[in-house]
Amino acid sequence: MDQHHQPSQASSFQWLSFAYQDLSEIPYETILTQTNTLEVLDLSYNLLDDLYWNPALLGQLERLSTLILDCNSYTAHVKFPYMPSVTAVCINKNKINNLPVFVEEIRRKFPNIKILSMMNNEAAPSYFNGGSLTQYKDYRQYVISQIPWLEILDDTEILEKERAQARRTYRIQQSSEGSRKRRERHR
Repeated sequence: MDQHHQPSQASSFQWLSFAYQDLSEIPYETILTQTNTLEVLDLSYNLLDDLYWNPALLGQLERLSTLILDCNSYTAHVKFPYMPSVTAVCINKNKINNLPVFVEEIRRKFPNIKILSMMNNEAAPSYFNGGSLTQYKDYRQYVISQIPWLEILDDTEILEKERAQARRTYRIQQSSEGSRKRRERHR
């Protein structure tokens, strides 16, 4: 376990890393001793997955702003706690294969997220994992349309023209769903 302290102007920035430790469960005993100070938690390159990881306790980390879960075995069905302080989630190179399910979980549980990186997952097609340029653009547009306040997706800043295209592309799905709900209410 590495603890990194980096001073800032008003307070101290605290980062806790459990990367590369072959963990199959989250070391809550150590993590939860820092509920009021921990800002960055790195659990990358471990053996963590949906079946054995109950992330509910991470919701106690009131100051956590960055959660790094790269190179584990998480799927689209991972259940995060509600974490309004988190602004960055890195979950690259996992086993996420259902984009709508995963993006909905991220949107609901991280309402202030600005940075999402999920490269090298099946649900995030790119040149690096056999996806075409068209698939990559569609993936980006879908994520941007569902999390419109996102500023960076993967390693690329989201530009206003990309936001506008995402709204146009996925507007029909959203409006047809809204129409269906209105019809159901009037029955």
